[in-house]
This record gives sequence, structure tokens and C-alpha cells, in this order.
Amino acid sequence: MEQVVARALSRLSFAWIAASVVAAVLLASSPSTPAQDFITVASTTSTEQSGLFKHLLPEARKATGIEVRVVAVGTGQALDMGRRGDADVVFVHDLVAEERFLAEGWGVKRYPVMYNDFVIVGPKSDPAGAKGNDVIAALKKIAAAQAPFASRADNSGTHAAELRYWKMAGIEPARMNPKAAWYRETGSGMGPTLNTASGMNAYALADRGTWLSFKNRGELVILVEGDTKLFNQYGVMLVNPAKHPHVKKELGQKFIDWIVSPAGQATIAAYKIEGEQLFFPNYKPQG
Repeated sequence: MEQVVARALSRLSFAWIAASVVAAVLLASSPSTPAQDFITVASTTSTEQSGLFKHLLPEARKATGIEVRVVAVGTGQALDMGRRGDADVVFVHDLVAEERFLAEGWGVKRYPVMYNDFVIVGPKSDPAGAKGNDVIAALKKIAAAQAPFASRADNSGTHAAELRYWKMAGIEPARMNPKAAWYRETGSGMGPTLNTASGMNAYALADRGTWLSFKNRGELVILVEGDTKLFNQYGVMLVNPAKHPHVKKELGQKFIDWIVSPAGQATIAAYKIEGEQLFFPNYKPQG
């Protein structure tokens, strides 16, 4: 009798396991399952560390049904991801590099999305006397005083802008003296670089969005702002599926279309920290 009961229980257990496997397979293959409705967006640490994506992406998913998986790196690395086909969309802020990306055929079209600005932060005591609204004059004073300066040095959009400003000032601190103690290359994102600047009580170039969301300020304050040269434009591009056929072009374009739509632009504008707007949408339909 015990053997009969055991065999019956064994058959029931097998039937339950088989039914569970079938149900799992059916669920995984169901067309209503959104598992494949995701894209990879290579973007900047400034959009990630400022908190913009935490605000923006849930609204994008509600509107489009697309899950956006962000890889936050420097602009140069983000564009390299696009070149390798490791992303469907790139969302970056270095116009010169973006135009080169398009000219080489890696992107389909560039859409201007939003802007903010760069600022120079530094110790409240301002030992170099850099305070003002002229970024070039400020950098000349910092170099002359050999006041500590923390540079991202990571091929990001912010780093590219910093190098342009140093060049305009007629100074190349990293080449002038690679051992110069005052110029610290962090090789890291905006948040970690600001942490370094705070720890060193150093100057640094930062995007305003990340600065506003940054908590570990120590003695640092904004010292230079308002120069038109500090304008910081962001653009978004679909990676060219002609180069990489696996690119999810329909989903990627759907995400881009939402970002530049009135709803997407309004969502960007609505992101604020302590009442201060971090990014300003500026997409304008062409044609």
C-alpha cells in the first residue's frame, strides 16, 4: 500500500514540475512580456549623477513602454560605445565630437535636447582671486598662483570643454609640467572629481547640474559663472543600424522622439533641486 501511495505522489510531483516548466516557457515567450522592450543608452556621468535620469526615465517608460538601461561614462567613452555597437542611443555633450561621430557614419541624426552651463567651483577663500564671470581670466589666475585644480581627465564632454578653455588661456597645465602638484588629474566622473576637489580644497570645472546635486561640498562654492563660453549643450543620437544591424532602431527612435516631444521636454524642465532648474530643454523641430 505504501508503495502505491509513493508512486502516486511521485507522478503528481512530476506532473506539477512539468506544468510549472510549461507555464514558465509560455510566460517567457508571451508577446505581452516586455523583456525585450529595452534599449541601452550610453550617456554622461553628468546626466546620471545630477539625478536627471532618475526623474526622466520613469516618465519615458510610462509614455513609451520602453525600459532604458543607462551606461553612464564620459562623452568620449559613450561615443566609443556607439562606435562598437554597444549602445542603441548616445546622449552626450560635446558638439565637436558628436559632429565627428555623425560624419564618420556612426550616428543617424543629432537632436539638440537641452542645455545648462559649466561653472568653476573652488574654495570660498579663493586664493587665486579667480572669482568673476570670465572663465579664461580665471584659469590664468589659477595657473599663475599654482592653486590646486582637479581635472576629470577622462575624455568626457566636461574634460573636453576644460581643455578648450585652458588652450584659449594659452596654458596646457598637464604638458607644462606633468609633475606639477597643483594640477590633479582624477581620471574619473564628475561626482568623484568634485569629491577630490572638496578633499583638496581645489578648483574644478563642473556642470551646474551635478554641482547642484552634489552634497560633499566642504568649503567649495561657485566662483566663476555667467560667461557665454560656459554654455553646455546636450544632444541625442541613434546609433546607425547600417553599421550595427542589431541596434534597436525602432525602440531607440521612439525614445528619442519622446525626449524631444513637448511631454519629454516638459519633463526635463520640471527637474529641479531646491527649486532650481538643472537643465533647460531647447529642441526645435527643423523644416
